[in-house]
Amino acid sequence: MDWTASLQGLVGGVLIGLSAVWLMGTMGRIAGISGIVGNLITQRPKGDSAWRVTFVLGLISGPLLLMVLGGGFGNVANAPGAVIGEPAGGVVLMLVAGLLVGLGTGLGSGCTSGHGVCGIARLSTRSIAATVMFLITAIITVYVVRHVIGGGA
Repeated sequence: MDWTASLQGLVGGVLIGLSAVWLMGTMGRIAGISGIVGNLITQRPKGDSAWRVTFVLGLISGPLLLMVLGGGFGNVANAPGAVIGEPAGGVVLMLVAGLLVGLGTGLGSGCTSGHGVCGIARLSTRSIAATVMFLITAIITVYVVRHVIGGGA
């Protein structure tokens, strides 16, 4: 067992939890990435974009800082020094998958960070149901891609 990866996951999970609690405690906002980014794009002139921009910059700068400090990006790349691994199904499939995730977050009124981290912590039955659906969809998708289509190990 790779304890380093487990420790990194634990630390990352704690930091995600702390940031969600901090955002809720200080601003009364839920740390749902799709809502933060979506409202940043669609409601720019409303006046509350500064915290949204700061939150998104934190999401981007955290991994970049870790990489500069020599921590790498974990196990996403197969080659030392690589920023990220090659998409498993190709770039087109990744673009389609990204668009489908965006569509799903719109239909589900949120994403795994909003529902899975913040909603479940608030014991929201709607968020629990949404997170269960996210997981079922992910399991089915992996099964179909790996075993029906045959696109990965």
